[in-house]
Amino acid sequence: MPTIMSDSNDVHGLALIWSRSKETGVMKLRSRLALTAWSFSLALGIAGAQSSSPGQFQLEEATIDDVHAAMTAGALTCRELVQRYLDRIDAYDKKSPHLNTVQTINPRALELADELDASFASSGFVGPLHCIPVLLKDQVETSDLPTSYGSVLFEDFVPERDATIVLKMKSAGAIILAKTTMGEFASRYVGSAFGIIRNAYDPNRNPSGSSGGTGSGIAANFGMVGIGEDTGGSIRGPAAVNSLVGLRPTVPLVSRHGMMPATPATDTLGPMTRTVRDAAALLDVIVGYDENDALTAFAVGHVPDSYVSGLHEDGLRGVRIGVIREPMDDKTDPETDDYKKVLAVMDAAISDLRASGAEVVDPVVIPDMASLFERLENNNFETEQAVNAYLEEHTNAPVKTLQQILISGKVVPWRASSLIKAVGKTTSDAGYLQVLLAKEELTLGVIKMMADHELDAIVYATFDHQPSVIAADALTNPETEDTYGLGSNRALSPMTGFPALTVPAGFTTDALPVGLEFFGRPFTEAMLLNFAYAYEQATERRKPPPLTPPLASASP
Repeated sequence: MPTIMSDSNDVHGLALIWSRSKETGVMKLRSRLALTAWSFSLALGIAGAQSSSPGQFQLEEATIDDVHAAMTAGALTCRELVQRYLDRIDAYDKKSPHLNTVQTINPRALELADELDASFASSGFVGPLHCIPVLLKDQVETSDLPTSYGSVLFEDFVPERDATIVLKMKSAGAIILAKTTMGEFASRYVGSAFGIIRNAYDPNRNPSGSSGGTGSGIAANFGMVGIGEDTGGSIRGPAAVNSLVGLRPTVPLVSRHGMMPATPATDTLGPMTRTVRDAAALLDVIVGYDENDALTAFAVGHVPDSYVSGLHEDGLRGVRIGVIREPMDDKTDPETDDYKKVLAVMDAAISDLRASGAEVVDPVVIPDMASLFERLENNNFETEQAVNAYLEEHTNAPVKTLQQILISGKVVPWRASSLIKAVGKTTSDAGYLQVLLAKEELTLGVIKMMADHELDAIVYATFDHQPSVIAADALTNPETEDTYGLGSNRALSPMTGFPALTVPAGFTTDALPVGLEFFGRPFTEAMLLNFAYAYEQATERRKPPPLTPPLASASP
Protein backbone atom coordinates (compact mmCIF):
# COMPACT_ATOMS: atom_id res chain seq x y z
CA MET A 1 0.00 0.00 0.00
CA PRO A 2 1.16 3.56 -0.56
CA THR A 3 2.22 5.38 2.57
CA ILE A 4 -0.44 7.64 4.09
CA MET A 5 1.07 10.34 6.26
CA SER A 6 -0.45 12.59 8.87
CA ASP A 7 0.95 16.04 9.50
CA SER A 8 -0.71 18.90 11.33
CA ASN A 9 1.82 21.48 10.19
CA ASP A 10 0.84 21.69 6.52
CA VAL A 11 -0.09 25.15 5.34
CA HIS A 12 -1.68 25.26 1.92
CA GLY A 13 -0.85 28.71 0.56
CA LEU A 14 -4.00 30.03 -1.06
CA ALA A 15 -2.56 33.46 -1.77
CA LEU A 16 -1.55 33.70 -5.42
CA ILE A 17 2.16 33.44 -6.09
CA TRP A 18 2.06 36.56 -8.22
CA SER A 19 1.08 38.74 -5.25
CA ARG A 20 4.08 37.89 -3.07
CA SER A 21 5.82 40.99 -1.79
CA LYS A 22 9.29 39.58 -2.53
CA GLU A 23 8.81 39.85 -6.29
CA THR A 24 10.75 42.43 -8.24
CA GLY A 25 8.94 45.15 -10.17
CA VAL A 26 9.45 43.24 -13.42
CA MET A 27 8.06 40.08 -11.87
CA LYS A 28 5.06 41.92 -10.46
CA LEU A 29 4.29 43.36 -13.88
CA ARG A 30 4.57 39.97 -15.52
CA SER A 31 2.41 38.48 -12.77
CA ARG A 32 -0.39 40.97 -13.34
CA LEU A 33 -0.22 40.30 -17.07
CA ALA A 34 -0.21 36.56 -16.41
CA LEU A 35 -3.28 36.87 -14.19
CA THR A 36 -5.10 38.73 -16.97
CA ALA A 37 -4.01 36.15 -19.53
CA TRP A 38 -5.10 33.31 -17.26
CA SER A 39 -8.51 34.85 -16.70
CA PHE A 40 -8.98 35.28 -20.46
CA SER A 41 -7.76 31.78 -21.31
CA LEU A 42 -9.91 30.33 -18.53
CA ALA A 43 -12.97 31.89 -20.10
CA LEU A 44 -12.03 30.49 -23.51
CA GLY A 45 -11.27 27.10 -22.01
CA ILE A 46 -14.56 26.87 -20.17
CA ALA A 47 -16.41 27.75 -23.35
CA GLY A 48 -14.84 24.77 -25.10
CA ALA A 49 -14.80 22.29 -22.21
CA GLN A 50 -16.79 19.07 -22.00
CA SER A 51 -20.47 19.22 -21.14
CA SER A 52 -20.75 19.87 -17.43
CA SER A 53 -24.41 19.75 -16.53
CA PRO A 54 -25.12 17.83 -13.30
CA GLY A 55 -24.34 14.13 -13.61
CA GLN A 56 -22.38 14.47 -16.84
CA PHE A 57 -18.84 15.21 -15.67
CA GLN A 58 -16.46 12.56 -17.01
CA LEU A 59 -13.38 12.21 -14.82
CA GLU A 60 -11.25 10.06 -17.10
CA GLU A 61 -9.26 12.18 -19.57
CA ALA A 62 -10.69 15.39 -18.08
CA THR A 63 -8.60 18.54 -18.46
CA ILE A 64 -8.03 21.56 -16.26
CA ASP A 65 -10.59 23.47 -18.32
CA ASP A 66 -13.10 20.63 -17.95
CA VAL A 67 -12.75 20.66 -14.17
CA HIS A 68 -13.12 24.42 -13.88
CA ALA A 69 -16.09 24.41 -16.24
CA ALA A 70 -17.79 21.71 -14.17
CA MET A 71 -17.18 23.64 -10.96
CA THR A 72 -18.51 26.83 -12.51
CA ALA A 73 -21.63 24.95 -13.64
CA GLY A 74 -22.17 23.49 -10.17
CA ALA A 75 -21.61 19.95 -11.47
CA LEU A 76 -18.49 19.21 -9.42
CA THR A 77 -16.90 20.11 -6.12
CA CYS A 78 -13.23 19.93 -5.29
CA ARG A 79 -13.90 17.24 -2.69
CA GLU A 80 -15.72 15.11 -5.28
CA LEU A 81 -12.87 15.47 -7.74
CA VAL A 82 -10.20 14.50 -5.24
CA GLN A 83 -12.22 11.58 -3.90
CA ARG A 84 -12.71 10.15 -7.37
CA TYR A 85 -8.98 10.23 -8.07
CA LEU A 86 -8.31 8.57 -4.71
CA ASP A 87 -10.84 5.89 -5.63
CA ARG A 88 -9.01 5.19 -8.88
CA ILE A 89 -5.66 4.94 -7.12
CA ASP A 90 -7.18 2.52 -4.62
CA ALA A 91 -8.75 0.44 -7.39
CA TYR A 92 -5.82 0.11 -9.78
CA ASP A 93 -2.46 1.05 -8.30
CA LYS A 94 -1.78 -1.76 -5.82
CA LYS A 95 -4.44 -4.07 -7.24
CA SER A 96 -4.69 -5.35 -10.80
CA PRO A 97 -3.10 -4.10 -13.04
CA HIS A 98 -0.82 -3.18 -10.11
CA LEU A 99 0.87 -0.22 -11.77
CA ASN A 100 2.67 0.73 -8.53
CA THR A 101 2.84 4.44 -9.32
CA VAL A 102 2.09 5.95 -5.91
CA GLN A 103 4.64 6.18 -3.11
CA THR A 104 2.72 8.37 -0.64
CA ILE A 105 -0.85 9.65 -0.64
CA ASN A 106 -1.46 13.08 0.88
CA PRO A 107 -3.67 12.43 3.95
CA ARG A 108 -4.89 16.02 3.91
CA ALA A 109 -6.02 15.99 0.29
CA LEU A 110 -9.73 15.97 1.13
CA GLU A 111 -9.28 18.59 3.85
CA LEU A 112 -7.48 20.84 1.39
CA ALA A 113 -10.24 20.22 -1.12
CA ASP A 114 -12.80 21.41 1.43
CA GLU A 115 -10.78 24.58 1.98
CA LEU A 116 -10.74 25.23 -1.75
CA ASP A 117 -14.47 24.60 -2.02
CA ALA A 118 -15.06 27.17 0.72
CA SER A 119 -12.80 29.65 -1.02
CA PHE A 120 -14.56 29.09 -4.34
CA ALA A 121 -17.96 29.63 -2.73
CA SER A 122 -16.86 32.96 -1.27
CA SER A 123 -14.60 34.43 -3.95
CA GLY A 124 -14.19 32.09 -6.92
CA PHE A 125 -11.10 30.33 -8.17
CA VAL A 126 -7.94 30.76 -6.13
CA GLY A 127 -5.71 30.60 -9.18
CA PRO A 128 -5.07 28.84 -12.49
CA LEU A 129 -4.57 25.45 -10.80
CA HIS A 130 -7.56 25.71 -8.47
CA CYS A 131 -8.20 22.20 -7.11
CA ILE A 132 -5.99 20.52 -9.69
CA PRO A 133 -4.68 17.25 -8.18
CA VAL A 134 -0.96 16.89 -8.91
CA LEU A 135 1.12 13.72 -8.98
CA LEU A 136 4.61 14.80 -7.89
CA LYS A 137 7.77 12.82 -8.52
CA ASP A 138 9.25 11.79 -5.18
CA GLN A 139 12.51 13.51 -6.01
CA VAL A 140 10.92 16.86 -5.15
CA GLU A 141 10.78 18.07 -1.55
CA THR A 142 7.53 18.43 0.37
CA SER A 143 7.53 19.65 3.96
CA ASP A 144 4.38 17.70 4.82
CA LEU A 145 5.12 14.39 3.07
CA PRO A 146 8.16 12.10 2.91
CA THR A 147 10.56 12.49 0.01
CA SER A 148 12.11 9.09 -0.63
CA TYR A 149 13.98 9.47 -3.95
CA GLY A 150 12.77 5.91 -4.56
CA SER A 151 15.01 4.58 -1.78
CA VAL A 152 14.13 2.72 1.39
CA LEU A 153 16.90 4.75 3.05
CA PHE A 154 14.75 7.88 2.78
CA GLU A 155 11.24 6.44 3.10
CA ASP A 156 10.69 8.27 6.42
CA PHE A 157 12.61 11.43 5.49
CA VAL A 158 10.40 14.54 5.64
CA PRO A 159 12.26 17.67 4.47
CA GLU A 160 11.87 20.89 6.41
CA ARG A 161 10.94 22.87 3.30
CA ASP A 162 8.85 22.75 0.16
CA ALA A 163 10.60 22.90 -3.18
CA THR A 164 10.06 26.15 -5.07
CA ILE A 165 7.97 24.36 -7.68
CA VAL A 166 5.71 22.99 -4.93
CA LEU A 167 5.23 26.43 -3.40
CA LYS A 168 4.27 27.82 -6.79
CA MET A 169 1.74 25.10 -7.51
CA LYS A 170 0.15 25.31 -4.06
CA SER A 171 -0.09 29.08 -4.33
CA ALA A 172 -1.88 28.68 -7.66
CA GLY A 173 -4.48 26.46 -5.99
CA ALA A 174 -3.13 22.98 -6.74
CA ILE A 175 -3.33 20.02 -4.38
CA ILE A 176 -0.35 17.68 -4.14
CA LEU A 177 -2.46 14.53 -4.26
CA ALA A 178 0.41 12.05 -4.08
CA LYS A 179 4.14 11.55 -4.37
CA THR A 180 4.95 9.10 -7.15
CA THR A 181 7.36 6.21 -7.35
CA MET A 182 10.57 6.82 -9.25
CA GLY A 183 13.66 4.93 -10.35
CA GLU A 184 15.93 4.92 -7.31
CA PHE A 185 18.03 8.10 -7.17
CA ALA A 186 16.66 9.12 -10.58
CA SER A 187 17.41 6.24 -12.92
CA ARG A 188 15.27 3.51 -14.52
CA TYR A 189 12.01 2.20 -13.05
CA VAL A 190 12.90 0.14 -9.95
CA GLY A 191 13.55 1.23 -6.38
CA SER A 192 14.16 -0.28 -2.95
CA ALA A 193 11.30 1.81 -1.51
CA PHE A 194 8.58 0.22 -3.65
CA GLY A 195 9.72 -2.39 -6.17
CA ILE A 196 8.83 -2.08 -9.86
CA ILE A 197 6.78 0.55 -11.70
CA ARG A 198 4.74 -0.80 -14.61
CA ASN A 199 3.59 0.60 -17.94
CA ALA A 200 -0.07 1.67 -17.95
CA TYR A 201 -0.61 0.11 -21.39
CA ASP A 202 1.13 -3.20 -20.71
CA PRO A 203 2.15 -3.95 -17.10
CA ASN A 204 4.64 -6.52 -18.34
CA ARG A 205 6.65 -3.75 -19.98
CA ASN A 206 8.71 -0.97 -18.49
CA PRO A 207 7.25 2.53 -18.06
CA SER A 208 10.59 4.17 -18.89
CA GLY A 209 12.21 6.25 -16.21
CA SER A 210 12.98 7.67 -13.95
CA SER A 211 9.67 9.56 -13.71
CA GLY A 212 7.82 6.32 -14.41
CA GLY A 213 5.38 6.66 -11.52
CA THR A 214 4.22 10.05 -12.71
CA GLY A 215 4.02 8.79 -16.30
CA SER A 216 1.95 5.67 -15.67
CA GLY A 217 -0.10 7.45 -13.00
CA ILE A 218 -1.17 10.35 -15.19
CA ALA A 219 -1.81 7.98 -18.11
CA ALA A 220 -4.10 5.90 -15.88
CA ASN A 221 -5.96 9.01 -14.68
CA PHE A 222 -4.76 8.85 -11.07
CA GLY A 223 -4.30 12.63 -11.09
CA MET A 224 -4.92 15.63 -13.32
CA VAL A 225 -1.34 16.70 -14.08
CA GLY A 226 2.12 15.55 -13.07
CA ILE A 227 5.61 16.83 -12.43
CA GLY A 228 8.65 14.88 -13.58
CA GLU A 229 12.39 15.50 -13.55
CA ASP A 230 14.58 15.11 -16.61
CA THR A 231 18.35 14.70 -16.43
CA GLY A 232 18.82 12.60 -19.55
CA GLY A 233 15.25 11.89 -20.61
CA SER A 234 13.20 11.10 -17.51
CA ILE A 235 10.21 13.30 -18.38
CA ARG A 236 10.02 12.49 -22.06
CA GLY A 237 10.63 8.76 -21.79
CA PRO A 238 7.75 7.93 -19.43
CA ALA A 239 5.54 10.39 -21.30
CA ALA A 240 6.25 8.81 -24.68
CA VAL A 241 5.61 5.20 -23.62
CA ASN A 242 2.46 6.20 -21.70
CA SER A 243 0.86 8.33 -24.46
CA LEU A 244 1.42 11.63 -22.65
CA VAL A 245 2.75 15.09 -23.30
CA GLY A 246 6.09 15.61 -21.58
CA LEU A 247 8.11 18.82 -21.70
CA ARG A 248 11.78 19.14 -20.84
CA PRO A 249 12.26 22.93 -20.58
CA THR A 250 15.42 24.89 -21.21
CA VAL A 251 17.30 24.32 -17.95
CA PRO A 252 17.09 27.88 -16.50
CA LEU A 253 13.32 28.14 -17.04
CA VAL A 254 12.11 26.22 -13.95
CA SER A 255 13.70 26.33 -10.50
CA ARG A 256 15.30 23.11 -9.28
CA HIS A 257 15.55 24.35 -5.68
CA GLY A 258 14.33 21.60 -3.39
CA MET A 259 15.07 18.52 -5.50
CA MET A 260 17.89 16.01 -5.23
CA PRO A 261 20.31 16.58 -8.12
CA ALA A 262 21.79 13.98 -10.42
CA THR A 263 23.73 16.10 -12.91
CA PRO A 264 23.02 19.78 -12.18
CA ALA A 265 24.09 20.94 -15.64
CA THR A 266 21.22 18.98 -17.18
CA ASP A 267 18.70 18.48 -14.34
CA THR A 268 15.33 20.14 -14.86
CA LEU A 269 11.70 19.82 -13.77
CA GLY A 270 8.73 19.92 -16.11
CA PRO A 271 5.10 18.99 -16.83
CA MET A 272 3.70 15.57 -17.69
CA THR A 273 0.09 15.78 -18.83
CA ARG A 274 -2.53 14.20 -21.05
CA THR A 275 -2.92 17.29 -23.23
CA VAL A 276 -0.69 20.04 -24.55
CA ARG A 277 -2.96 22.74 -23.16
CA ASP A 278 -2.64 21.34 -19.65
CA ALA A 279 1.14 21.22 -20.06
CA ALA A 280 1.12 24.89 -21.05
CA ALA A 281 -1.13 25.80 -18.12
CA LEU A 282 1.15 24.02 -15.68
CA LEU A 283 4.24 25.61 -17.22
CA ASP A 284 2.67 29.05 -16.82
CA VAL A 285 2.67 28.48 -13.06
CA ILE A 286 6.07 26.86 -12.47
CA VAL A 287 8.40 29.06 -14.56
CA GLY A 288 10.27 32.11 -13.36
CA TYR A 289 13.26 33.46 -11.50
CA ASP A 290 14.07 31.97 -8.11
CA GLU A 291 16.80 33.49 -5.97
CA ASN A 292 17.50 30.00 -4.61
CA ASP A 293 18.45 28.70 -8.06
CA ALA A 294 20.80 31.24 -9.61
CA LEU A 295 20.62 29.62 -13.02
CA THR A 296 17.01 30.79 -13.38
CA ALA A 297 18.32 34.34 -13.78
CA PHE A 298 19.16 33.41 -17.37
CA ALA A 299 15.44 32.94 -18.04
CA VAL A 300 14.53 36.52 -17.16
CA GLY A 301 13.21 38.16 -20.31
CA HIS A 302 12.53 34.82 -22.00
CA VAL A 303 9.19 33.99 -20.39
CA PRO A 304 5.98 34.97 -22.22
CA ASP A 305 2.98 36.30 -20.35
CA SER A 306 1.13 33.06 -21.07
CA TYR A 307 2.04 29.80 -22.75
CA VAL A 308 -1.64 28.85 -22.98
CA SER A 309 -2.60 31.94 -24.96
CA GLY A 310 0.03 31.05 -27.57
CA LEU A 311 -1.68 27.81 -28.61
CA HIS A 312 -3.35 27.76 -32.03
CA GLU A 313 -4.87 24.94 -34.06
CA ASP A 314 -3.12 26.22 -37.20
CA GLY A 315 0.21 26.51 -35.39
CA LEU A 316 2.05 24.30 -37.91
CA ARG A 317 1.04 26.22 -40.99
CA GLY A 318 4.08 27.60 -42.81
CA VAL A 319 6.71 26.37 -40.34
CA ARG A 320 9.82 24.41 -41.35
CA ILE A 321 10.41 21.15 -39.52
CA GLY A 322 13.50 18.97 -39.92
CA VAL A 323 13.37 15.21 -39.34
CA ILE A 324 16.28 13.34 -37.75
CA ARG A 325 16.30 9.74 -38.98
CA GLU A 326 19.75 8.73 -37.70
CA PRO A 327 19.43 6.70 -34.48
CA MET A 328 20.83 8.39 -31.38
CA ASP A 329 21.28 5.04 -29.62
CA ASP A 330 24.05 2.84 -31.01
CA LYS A 331 22.04 -0.24 -29.96
CA THR A 332 19.08 0.67 -32.18
CA ASP A 333 18.44 -2.08 -34.74
CA PRO A 334 16.55 -0.87 -37.85
CA GLU A 335 16.34 -4.43 -39.19
CA THR A 336 14.02 -5.68 -36.45
CA ASP A 337 10.23 -5.89 -36.63
CA ASP A 338 10.12 -3.99 -33.35
CA TYR A 339 11.86 -0.99 -34.93
CA LYS A 340 9.67 -1.16 -38.03
CA LYS A 341 6.50 -1.04 -35.91
CA VAL A 342 7.61 2.28 -34.43
CA LEU A 343 8.81 3.54 -37.81
CA ALA A 344 5.35 3.03 -39.31
CA VAL A 345 3.84 5.27 -36.64
CA MET A 346 6.54 7.88 -37.15
CA ASP A 347 6.10 7.93 -40.93
CA ALA A 348 2.39 8.57 -40.41
CA ALA A 349 3.21 11.37 -37.96
CA ILE A 350 5.50 13.06 -40.50
CA SER A 351 2.68 12.87 -43.06
CA ASP A 352 0.36 14.46 -40.50
CA LEU A 353 2.81 17.34 -40.03
CA ARG A 354 2.73 17.98 -43.77
CA ALA A 355 -1.06 17.75 -43.83
CA SER A 356 -1.18 20.37 -41.06
CA GLY A 357 0.73 22.84 -43.22
CA ALA A 358 4.32 22.28 -42.14
CA GLU A 359 7.16 22.27 -44.65
CA VAL A 360 9.11 19.14 -43.77
CA VAL A 361 12.83 18.69 -44.48
CA ASP A 362 13.41 14.94 -44.30
CA PRO A 363 16.05 14.00 -43.33
CA VAL A 364 18.42 16.42 -41.66
CA VAL A 365 21.80 15.38 -40.27
CA ILE A 366 23.76 16.60 -37.25
CA PRO A 367 27.50 16.44 -38.09
CA ASP A 368 29.43 13.78 -36.15
CA MET A 369 26.44 13.14 -33.89
CA ALA A 370 27.32 9.55 -33.02
CA SER A 371 30.93 10.31 -32.05
CA LEU A 372 29.90 13.36 -30.02
CA PHE A 373 27.27 11.34 -28.16
CA GLU A 374 29.92 8.76 -27.32
CA ARG A 375 32.13 11.46 -25.80
CA LEU A 376 29.20 12.79 -23.75
CA GLU A 377 27.77 9.46 -22.66
CA ASN A 378 29.37 9.00 -19.24
CA ASN A 379 29.10 12.47 -17.74
CA ASN A 380 28.92 11.63 -14.04
CA PHE A 381 31.60 14.08 -12.91
CA GLU A 382 29.10 16.36 -11.13
CA THR A 383 27.11 13.68 -9.33
CA GLU A 384 28.98 13.02 -6.08
CA GLN A 385 29.74 16.67 -5.35
CA ALA A 386 26.14 17.69 -6.07
CA VAL A 387 24.54 14.93 -4.00
CA ASN A 388 26.84 15.55 -1.03
CA ALA A 389 26.19 19.30 -1.09
CA TYR A 390 22.45 18.70 -1.31
CA LEU A 391 22.35 16.25 1.60
CA GLU A 392 24.45 18.60 3.72
CA GLU A 393 21.60 21.13 3.52
CA HIS A 394 19.30 18.76 5.42
CA THR A 395 20.07 18.33 9.11
CA ASN A 396 17.54 15.50 9.36
CA ALA A 397 18.72 13.51 6.33
CA PRO A 398 19.42 9.86 7.27
CA VAL A 399 22.76 9.90 5.41
CA LYS A 400 25.05 12.74 4.38
CA THR A 401 27.07 11.50 1.41
CA LEU A 402 26.79 9.42 -1.73
CA GLN A 403 29.34 6.99 -0.29
CA GLN A 404 27.14 6.45 2.78
CA ILE A 405 24.20 5.74 0.48
CA LEU A 406 26.20 3.06 -1.30
CA ILE A 407 27.79 1.59 1.85
CA SER A 408 24.30 1.03 3.29
CA GLY A 409 23.80 -1.86 0.88
CA LYS A 410 20.14 -0.92 0.49
CA VAL A 411 20.17 0.51 -3.03
CA VAL A 412 18.85 -1.82 -5.75
CA PRO A 413 21.85 -3.55 -7.36
CA TRP A 414 21.57 -2.01 -10.81
CA ARG A 415 21.45 1.54 -9.44
CA ALA A 416 24.24 0.88 -6.97
CA SER A 417 26.45 -0.42 -9.76
CA SER A 418 25.91 2.76 -11.79
CA LEU A 419 26.26 5.21 -8.90
CA ILE A 420 29.53 3.70 -7.72
CA LYS A 421 31.10 4.78 -11.01
CA ALA A 422 30.58 8.41 -9.94
CA VAL A 423 32.44 8.05 -6.64
CA GLY A 424 35.70 9.97 -6.62
CA LYS A 425 34.95 11.93 -9.77
CA THR A 426 34.82 15.73 -9.70
CA THR A 427 34.38 18.62 -12.08
CA SER A 428 38.12 19.25 -11.76
CA ASP A 429 38.88 16.03 -13.64
CA ALA A 430 40.28 16.32 -17.15
CA GLY A 431 37.43 14.17 -18.41
CA TYR A 432 34.94 16.85 -17.44
CA LEU A 433 36.69 19.37 -19.67
CA GLN A 434 36.34 16.90 -22.54
CA VAL A 435 32.61 16.67 -21.83
CA LEU A 436 32.26 20.45 -21.96
CA LEU A 437 34.19 20.65 -25.23
CA ALA A 438 32.06 17.92 -26.81
CA LYS A 439 28.89 19.64 -25.62
CA GLU A 440 30.00 22.92 -27.19
CA GLU A 441 30.81 21.17 -30.47
CA LEU A 442 27.46 19.37 -30.54
CA THR A 443 25.51 22.52 -29.68
CA LEU A 444 27.22 24.49 -32.43
CA GLY A 445 26.58 21.70 -34.92
CA VAL A 446 22.87 21.58 -34.08
CA ILE A 447 22.30 25.33 -34.14
CA LYS A 448 24.22 25.70 -37.43
CA MET A 449 22.29 22.84 -39.04
CA MET A 450 19.00 24.47 -38.03
CA ALA A 451 20.18 27.79 -39.46
CA ASP A 452 21.42 26.21 -42.70
CA HIS A 453 18.03 24.59 -43.28
CA GLU A 454 16.06 27.56 -41.89
CA LEU A 455 14.31 25.25 -39.45
CA ASP A 456 11.89 26.28 -36.74
CA ALA A 457 12.16 22.91 -35.00
CA ILE A 458 13.37 19.33 -35.36
CA VAL A 459 11.36 16.15 -34.81
CA TYR A 460 12.25 12.52 -34.19
CA ALA A 461 10.84 9.50 -32.37
CA THR A 462 11.39 9.70 -28.62
CA PHE A 463 12.19 5.98 -28.86
CA ASP A 464 12.93 4.00 -32.03
CA HIS A 465 11.90 0.79 -30.25
CA GLN A 466 8.91 -0.22 -28.14
CA PRO A 467 9.32 -0.39 -24.34
CA SER A 468 10.93 -3.68 -23.35
CA VAL A 469 9.46 -6.48 -21.28
CA ILE A 470 10.49 -6.17 -17.63
CA ALA A 471 13.18 -8.71 -16.77
CA ALA A 472 12.43 -11.20 -14.01
CA ASP A 473 15.63 -10.14 -12.21
CA ALA A 474 15.17 -6.37 -12.63
CA LEU A 475 15.23 -5.84 -8.85
CA THR A 476 18.12 -8.14 -8.04
CA ASN A 477 20.62 -8.24 -10.90
CA PRO A 478 23.13 -5.38 -11.31
CA GLU A 479 23.51 -6.32 -14.97
CA THR A 480 19.91 -7.21 -15.81
CA GLU A 481 19.30 -7.58 -19.54
CA ASP A 482 15.87 -6.18 -20.30
CA THR A 483 17.01 -3.84 -23.11
CA TYR A 484 15.65 -0.93 -21.05
CA GLY A 485 15.75 2.31 -23.02
CA LEU A 486 16.54 0.62 -26.32
CA GLY A 487 16.28 3.08 -29.19
CA SER A 488 16.24 6.17 -26.97
CA ASN A 489 16.62 9.47 -28.82
CA ARG A 490 16.26 11.59 -25.69
CA ALA A 491 19.91 12.61 -25.27
CA LEU A 492 20.01 15.50 -27.75
CA SER A 493 18.06 17.87 -25.51
CA PRO A 494 20.08 17.50 -22.28
CA MET A 495 23.38 17.33 -24.14
CA THR A 496 22.73 20.69 -25.79
CA GLY A 497 20.55 22.30 -23.13
CA PHE A 498 17.81 22.94 -25.70
CA PRO A 499 14.13 22.23 -24.90
CA ALA A 500 12.22 19.21 -26.17
CA LEU A 501 8.61 18.10 -25.95
CA THR A 502 7.11 14.69 -26.68
CA VAL A 503 3.49 14.32 -27.78
CA PRO A 504 1.44 11.17 -28.50
CA ALA A 505 1.95 10.06 -32.11
CA GLY A 506 -0.20 6.94 -31.99
CA PHE A 507 0.17 3.25 -31.27
CA THR A 508 2.06 0.35 -32.79
CA THR A 509 0.33 -2.82 -33.93
CA ASP A 510 1.17 -4.17 -30.45
CA ALA A 511 -1.02 -1.38 -28.97
CA LEU A 512 1.98 0.39 -27.44
CA PRO A 513 2.32 4.20 -27.48
CA VAL A 514 4.84 6.07 -29.61
CA GLY A 515 6.00 9.62 -28.89
CA LEU A 516 6.85 12.30 -31.46
CA GLU A 517 9.46 14.65 -30.03
CA PHE A 518 9.73 18.33 -30.99
CA PHE A 519 13.14 19.96 -30.36
CA GLY A 520 13.89 23.67 -30.57
CA ARG A 521 16.33 26.44 -29.77
CA PRO A 522 16.72 27.66 -26.17
CA PHE A 523 13.62 29.26 -24.63
CA THR A 524 11.34 28.30 -27.54
CA GLU A 525 8.93 26.41 -25.29
CA ALA A 526 6.01 28.56 -26.47
CA MET A 527 6.78 27.66 -30.08
CA LEU A 528 7.18 23.95 -29.35
CA LEU A 529 3.95 23.87 -27.36
CA ASN A 530 2.15 25.59 -30.22
CA PHE A 531 3.50 23.09 -32.77
CA ALA A 532 2.60 20.16 -30.54
CA TYR A 533 -0.86 21.59 -29.88
CA ALA A 534 -1.58 21.95 -33.59
CA TYR A 535 -0.40 18.39 -34.18
CA GLU A 536 -2.43 17.08 -31.24
CA GLN A 537 -5.62 18.83 -32.32
CA ALA A 538 -5.25 17.57 -35.89
CA THR A 539 -4.56 13.95 -34.97
CA GLU A 540 -5.99 13.21 -31.49
CA ARG A 541 -3.65 10.25 -31.10
CA ARG A 542 -3.87 9.78 -27.33
CA LYS A 543 -6.13 7.00 -26.09
CA PRO A 544 -6.53 6.04 -22.41
CA PRO A 545 -5.14 2.69 -21.26
CA PRO A 546 -7.83 -0.02 -21.43
CA LEU A 547 -6.65 -1.69 -18.20
CA THR A 548 -7.83 1.23 -16.02
CA PRO A 549 -11.38 1.98 -17.25
CA PRO A 550 -13.92 4.22 -15.48
CA LEU A 551 -15.01 2.78 -12.15
CA ALA A 552 -18.50 1.31 -12.14
CA SER A 553 -19.28 3.08 -8.86
CA ALA A 554 -18.01 6.48 -10.03
CA SER A 555 -20.39 9.35 -9.38
CA PRO A 556 -20.06 13.10 -9.85
